[in-house]
Amino acid sequence: MIVLASQSPRRKEIMEQVGLRFLVHPADVDEMMDESLPIPQAIERLALAKAEHVATLYPNDIVIGADTLVCLDKQVLGKPQNAKNAKEMLQRLSGQTHQVITGVAICADGKKECFHSVSDVTFYSLSDREITAYIDSKEPFDKAGAYGIQGKGAVFVAKIVGDYYNIVGLPIAKLMQRLKAYE
Repeated sequence: MIVLASQSPRRKEIMEQVGLRFLVHPADVDEMMDESLPIPQAIERLALAKAEHVATLYPNDIVIGADTLVCLDKQVLGKPQNAKNAKEMLQRLSGQTHQVITGVAICADGKKECFHSVSDVTFYSLSDREITAYIDSKEPFDKAGAYGIQGKGAVFVAKIVGDYYNIVGLPIAKLMQRLKAYE
């Protein structure tokens, strides 16, 4: 059986979309990034911490952990704490290209495997009115970088280079390729 060690509704939807049968068991782990590591490895380590935690409860199953972050000029933009913080993030992203990095970990058969995916996202220039209306929608508050590409935030995106599903929260094609080793 496959176990998703995440409470993200977006990851769950992506896995359902491709027809995977799985159960969800969110990991209760500290999500502080190790800032001494390069960002891609730090995000992989967070994904691994989630997968390892849940794998102790499901030792005979395939456990998948994931974590996604937004990075602009090598600075991580997490989930906004409040409306002011969301506005600051969206103003920084306006007219810029940023990276969305998702780390994924698989724990199965006594082995651990990690990988990550990077997508470049370029935003149109955003007006204060657009930013305020978006914040008023409440959509930015549970999303890294204060936007969701699969929702109302889609109108901000001028260009994507990379995997769309990575930006949503799970690089599903890359994950499916890796899961072939566990069939």
